[in-house]
Amino acid sequence: MRVYNFSAGPAVLPEEVLKQAAAEMLDYQGTGMSVMEMSHRSKPYQKIIDEAEADLRKLLNIPENYKVLFLQGGAHTQFSMVPMNLMPHGVADYIITGVWAKKAWKEAQMYGQANAIASSADRNFSYIPDCSDLPISENADYVYICENNTIYGTKFKQLPNTKGKMLVSDVSSCFLSEPMDVTKYGYVYGGVQKNIGPAGVVIGIMRDDLITESCYPNTPTMLRYKTYADNGSMYNTPPCYNIYICGKVFKWLLDQGGLEVMKQRNEEKAKILYDYLDSSKLFVGTVEKKDRSLMNVTFVTGSDELNAKFVAEADAAGFKNLKGHRSVGGMRASIYNAMPKAGVESLVSFMEDFEKKNG
Repeated sequence: MRVYNFSAGPAVLPEEVLKQAAAEMLDYQGTGMSVMEMSHRSKPYQKIIDEAEADLRKLLNIPENYKVLFLQGGAHTQFSMVPMNLMPHGVADYIITGVWAKKAWKEAQMYGQANAIASSADRNFSYIPDCSDLPISENADYVYICENNTIYGTKFKQLPNTKGKMLVSDVSSCFLSEPMDVTKYGYVYGGVQKNIGPAGVVIGIMRDDLITESCYPNTPTMLRYKTYADNGSMYNTPPCYNIYICGKVFKWLLDQGGLEVMKQRNEEKAKILYDYLDSSKLFVGTVEKKDRSLMNVTFVTGSDELNAKFVAEADAAGFKNLKGHRSVGGMRASIYNAMPKAGVESLVSFMEDFEKKNG
């Protein structure tokens, strides 16, 4: 029996996609082999990766002057690839809204002057700082944000005023959850394991003029964006099967009606859970209302013992992976695109029952 999987990542995938992949596991479209076994240099696989890129371009209306890159190494590798490739003047500004932005900022300090120009650390990253008039460095090569903060459940509802500087954004946990204007970014990237596919792929979307030789001396070949751009993301063997699943998810999203439809569904799901949290006398949301994420909903009871009891009983009832990140505790329900509305409604019913018994 399928459970309701609220994991922050690797996370729930559309059931239709999993069934299609299962049906094609032993024989992909008459090739007599699984995509897992297929050469990445073969015509069938070239078609898979080409269709995946084309469908992603449709979903996001990606302009021709932006390259789509299927990258490896997870978002952590992007923390160093960004400054190594995009910091020619050795200066960048970072907005610190959680663990991942902080890690990216610290990594960038290895390659140049990385300035923390705003932060919400003073209240445990429970809000997004005012980014309307930031002290942008005059010679900054880019301004960096983590757009949706998976651990803390916050989301930039408005992009920062970068005062003409290029914006770089990690969108790992909100990627394809709603429409996005790619032209507002110089480079945007996301690990796929939260909302798109299996862990092992990072999708980068980069403006053509930024794809140059690395700024940092002796940058390894596999850490240069140009390597991926010049070779169709296949300089070496890519994570073939994972990209295949991503392509299936792109087609599923298009079949659902695209990202406007997904945004509407995600808003409906999040409202169900947030409305209950706002009315509950036991459970409390941990994020300022104006900055709440549609993807990751964080909450507590006020008691570590009661938090643990809730997570254990929820798990036994089929509501999996609700324990909050180890750095913050409490609970977190990740309600990505593939989480059905029924899953959120069932969770709220369970929470209501738990509150009656423990309130």
